Parts: sequence; C-alpha cells; structure tokens
Amino acid sequence: MSDSFQLSLFDDEPEQEKSLDYIAIDFETANQYGSSAISVGLVRYVNGKETDNIYERICPPTDYFVQEWIDKVHHLTYADVKDSPKFPEVWDGKIIPFIEKTPGLPLVAHNAKFDMSVIWDACNYYHHKLPGYNYFCSLQLSKKVWPEFEKHALTFLGQKFGIEYLAHDALEDSRTCGLIVNLAAQKTACRTVEELLKKCGLKLDKI
Repeated sequence: MSDSFQLSLFDDEPEQEKSLDYIAIDFETANQYGSSAISVGLVRYVNGKETDNIYERICPPTDYFVQEWIDKVHHLTYADVKDSPKFPEVWDGKIIPFIEKTPGLPLVAHNAKFDMSVIWDACNYYHHKLPGYNYFCSLQLSKKVWPEFEKHALTFLGQKFGIEYLAHDALEDSRTCGLIVNLAAQKTACRTVEELLKKCGLKLDKI
C-alpha cells in the first residue's frame, strides 16, 4: 500500500466536532473562611446546553455563621446544614464523581477567585489533595465581552438578559453562570471555551 493511499484514508476520516462544554460551579459559605462551605451547586453544559446538575448542602467545621449573610445572602443557618455531610464526603462522594463523568471539562464560576479559594481552603483544612482541574472566570469573561455594562455582577447580568433566578442559591448561581458563558460565546461567535477565552485575551487557570 502506498504512503499516498494511507494518507488519503486519514484525510477521509471525519474531524471530531468541537463544542462549548464546561461545568459551572458555585459555593456558599457560612463565614469568611473558605473551609466553611455550606452548599454547592454544579451544572454541566454540553454544547452550551445544560445536561445535568447536582446540589448538596454541607455541614461546616463550626457553627460560626455571619448573621448578615444569613439575613441577606444565602439564608441558610447552622440548623439547616448541621445534619448534612461534611466537605470530604460531599467532595469525594458527589462533586468529584460528577466532574469525572466528563473528564477534561473546565470548571467555571462567577468570581472564580472566591469559589476556587473555597476548594483550596477546604481541601487544605481536611488534608485533601488539590484536584488539578482547569477553570475560568465568567466575571472576567463578561467584562471582556460586554465592556459597556456599568456592572458585571451575576445579579446584574441576570436582570440584563432576562434570566430569572434565586440569587445566592448555589445551584441557581451556577446555572446562571453557565448561561452567561453561553451568551458570551454567542456574542463572540465562538464554538469552544478555548476559542472564547483566546478571543477575550483570557486563559484557563488550574486549581
């Protein structure tokens, strides 16, 4: 068989279609310490559309809750989560299996610096190894795609685009974050996360 014929066989193979795939994640915490995670929501997006999700409440290491956050932010008290599993059980039993169902998909969070610090602090607190997942930030992304907006908070973007959701509910926040990424891809005519980040001058980070 000639080399030219072998090459023609490879040339005829269909190229794998690329799509807009990512997992949106959001944590709520009891206080200013990342190790105090009390809820988490994850939503998987394949080709920019939600395919599945999980929501879990988490019992933090202590009963120290910032009262203002209870009243004005997540509305969760220690009584709401005290019987929930602690972070290691949720991390190993729920979060990791959900993410690993589609290996290689990057995580995304709105103000990812906060959510990644929760993973960092909680893993360190419970002596867990950091996962090494790639991630990007939809807050940074939105600032690049819609620089004309006076704000880029998730609540503002939700109102701007007519997305009705319950703010500071971990599942609702992660779902809205994912929708914003899809809208950004549509606005910039990008088909993949990599293409979208490159066009916006951003890159994947790693936790």
